[in-house]
Amino acid sequence: MVAEALPKCPEAPLVLGLQPAALIDNVAPVDWSLLDQIPGDRGGSIAVQKDELDHILKELDTHISVAPLKKMAGGSVTNTVRGLSVGFGVATGIIGAYGDDEQGQLFVTNMGFSGVSISRLRKKKGSTAQCVCLVDDSGNRTMRPCLSSAVKIQADELSKEDFTGSKWLVLRYAVLNLEVIQAAIRFAKQEGLSVSMDLASFEMVRNSRSELRQLLESGNIDLCFANEDEAAELLRGEQEAGPEAALDFLGRHCRWAVVTLGPKGCIAKHDKEVVQIPAIGETVATDATGAGDLFASGFLYGLIKGLSLEECCKVGSCSGGSVIRALGGEVTPENWQWMHKQLQLKDLPVPDIHN
Repeated sequence: MVAEALPKCPEAPLVLGLQPAALIDNVAPVDWSLLDQIPGDRGGSIAVQKDELDHILKELDTHISVAPLKKMAGGSVTNTVRGLSVGFGVATGIIGAYGDDEQGQLFVTNMGFSGVSISRLRKKKGSTAQCVCLVDDSGNRTMRPCLSSAVKIQADELSKEDFTGSKWLVLRYAVLNLEVIQAAIRFAKQEGLSVSMDLASFEMVRNSRSELRQLLESGNIDLCFANEDEAAELLRGEQEAGPEAALDFLGRHCRWAVVTLGPKGCIAKHDKEVVQIPAIGETVATDATGAGDLFASGFLYGLIKGLSLEECCKVGSCSGGSVIRALGGEVTPENWQWMHKQLQLKDLPVPDIHN
């Protein structure tokens, strides 16, 4: 399959995101009657085939009455690097592949408009990945990604030049992308980048725990994010399997480790220092999509700015709180303003953007 790269930008972005397959999120508010018709655990993320995706989208047409379907560039890494660019003014770029279809063009346009460097994206003949994000009235989301027939970047298509000059590589664990993840990590380490990894979903951890633990134990992951469910799966069956035990495990292999606890805040570790930070209290969850991804944006911004572990968590709490105030994993301009106000109130550094 011939991959067509976009023109290179002269300056390397500070933070690079690896999203092997560009993805479009289809976000919709739904009621329990539709969720009951969809196989799999409610609140989780399970891959579906193209015909299943089409069926869910067709069902949505008849169910959506409150708000229309929102389409946007999606995926954990996309949300994190877009958040860093738009909300914090950090130079970011994305590595991956998109199809020669309407969804692929939407992905490129959305990311380019958000100030993310798209020169490391490869255009390929074929379809772009999609995901349906179903949000219930409590703000919880059920995700059904369709990735099987989508184009994606392969390990042998990466080059050292993709990483030269950058400082951080952001990635999401996925056993199906393990080869390209390992290749990206090799190049990143050769070029002196630190690596941040998100554990993706409790299903992903449950189904490929041995491969994940091997990757963590390699010592190549500098920063790791897990939510409470992922943390529980990571140590399932062991005597100590709570969030604190998972944090301790991650902290033995990563320089920084964070376990987010939803409305209870987060716990984090760096060397021997451990902090617990409450969730930001001034927000109500409309949609939890992207909360962990945007937390990562804020935490990384804190590290880039040289903030303390506690301050990094507080910035992450503010940025994670900003995205859950509206549908989808992309923060609205009004909610970025809300986040900047929260940073100001907490005496944290406010990015010099969005006057």
